[in-house]
Amino acid sequence: MNPLIESLNKTFSEERLSRLTSVKIGIGGAGGLGSNAAMHLVRSGCQNLTIIDFDRIEPSNLNRQFYFADQVGQFKVEALADNLKRINPDLQLNIGIEKITKKNVESLFADCDVWIEAFDSAETKKLFVEAAFKQGKYIVSASGLAGWGNSDALATHQINTKFVMIGDLESEVSKHKPPMSPRVGIAAAKEADTVLTWILGREA
Repeated sequence: MNPLIESLNKTFSEERLSRLTSVKIGIGGAGGLGSNAAMHLVRSGCQNLTIIDFDRIEPSNLNRQFYFADQVGQFKVEALADNLKRINPDLQLNIGIEKITKKNVESLFADCDVWIEAFDSAETKKLFVEAAFKQGKYIVSASGLAGWGNSDALATHQINTKFVMIGDLESEVSKHKPPMSPRVGIAAAKEADTVLTWILGREA
């Protein structure tokens, strides 16, 4: 048994750990939101992840994404797989170097129980969320993460029983409001925590 799972056996009941290790989680995008949400979920015991992204790591990504300087130039999903397996070597990872489009989004995530939206593009966010609705999936998305300060404004908005939105819903990335690690990281952690709550239920 690997050290993480051995430790989590002391944290969770057998039933809860079984839920965590068996649920299939789909993450669209492996940037600041996706890479950090994946990290939190893996540390929490989730083992079965599908992660799709077509980008390579750039130096500008290092201020907020779960990557390291020696990984610049690598495909994000490949580097992320390596990093996540350093936490839990027994992960079941399905990674894809592919741009998500209307034509492939449903097939890429069809077998996932819950979908996490982690894109920069508003157009891709929209098609991902719409595809999740169409398939009746539980979907966690994010909007309004730019800049720094006022981190309490990054709220969890329950849109309906299967759709949760994280963020302040206002702060758009711009020259004067770049994406920074603290607020992006908080939003990613909230996305992961929302998924954990969906899997495990709220604490008694």
